[in-house]
Amino acid sequence: MSQAYNPRESTARDINNLKRLAYFAEVVEAGSFTAAAARLGITKAVVSQQVAKLEREFETTLLVRTTRSVRPTEAGRAFYERCARILSEAQEAFDGLEGDHGAPTGILRLTAPFDYGIAVVVPAIAEFRRRFPACGADLVISDRTLDPVEKDIELAIRVGWLTDSGLRARRIGSFEQVLVGDPALAADLGEAAGPDRIAGLPFVANSILRDPLGWTFSRGAAEQQAVKLSAVLRIDATLGVLEAVRAGAGVSILPDFAVQQDLAGGRLARLLPHWSLDAGGIYAVTPATRFRPARVAAFLNVLVEWERRRTHAP
Repeated sequence: MSQAYNPRESTARDINNLKRLAYFAEVVEAGSFTAAAARLGITKAVVSQQVAKLEREFETTLLVRTTRSVRPTEAGRAFYERCARILSEAQEAFDGLEGDHGAPTGILRLTAPFDYGIAVVVPAIAEFRRRFPACGADLVISDRTLDPVEKDIELAIRVGWLTDSGLRARRIGSFEQVLVGDPALAADLGEAAGPDRIAGLPFVANSILRDPLGWTFSRGAAEQQAVKLSAVLRIDATLGVLEAVRAGAGVSILPDFAVQQDLAGGRLARLLPHWSLDAGGIYAVTPATRFRPARVAAFLNVLVEWERRRTHAP
C-alpha cells in the first residue's frame, strides 16, 4: 500500500532541498567548503553534510574534492547553472518583499573604478546615507577588477565593456568617450576639423586601456575614420590622465563623467565636436546566487537617479 501524501512533510523536504541548493552553489562559487561556510555563517561540517545528502539523494557526484580545492563535475556544473537561476529568481522575490516592508540596514560593501567612483559613486553614497541613516558603506575604489565572490563584496560597479562571467549584471547607464584639450587648441582646430588633424598632436595615453593609441571616430551612421595617436605621456589612471591634460601636457580621450565639470567650467574643451567614439556601459554586478539585502537594491535606486541627473545635466 502506497504511503499517503503528507503536504507538511513535502514542504519541509522542499525547503531543505532549497537550502542545499544554496549551500552547493556557495561551495562552487567559493571553491571550498571552508570559504562557503564562512560566507553562509555556518560550520563547514553542516555545509559538507548537506551537499553530501544532495549527492546521495540524487545518486550523482556533483563535486570533485581534493586536499587543495573543490570543483564541480560536468553534472555539477550543469546543476549549478540551474541553481543560479532558481536562487536568482528567489532573490528577486525577497527583494520585492523587502522593498515593500523592510527598511534597509547594515553596511553596504561595494567597489567601483577610481574615476567613476570619485565622480559619481561617492556622492551617491552620501545621498544614500541621508535617505537611509541605518545604513553605512564600505567602498573599495580600485581600477582593478575585483571578484565580488572572492572579496565578499555585495555590489561591484563596472564601467566599459563587460566580459562573460558567472555574475549577474544590470546596465544602469552609459557614458561617452570624449576627446578633450586646452580651449585655445579647440579654437585653433575649429569645429570643422576631422580626426586626421589630431594625429600629430601630443597625446596623453591611458595605459590601462587595451589599445590606448588606436581610436575610430564616427560621424553619422556611415562615416568612420581610424587614427593612430602618438603618446608623449602614459599614465595608468584615468584621473592622472585628466590632471595631465589640465596641466597642458597634451590632449586625451576621457569618459564624459570625468570631464563633465571641466567642460562646463571652460577649463577644458571638446575637440572634434561633430565626431564621436564608441559609448561604453555602466553596470551593477552582483554574485548570481547570493541573497541580497535590501540595502543593495536601495543603493542602486539612488545610483540610477544620479546617473539620470548626470546624463541630463546641461
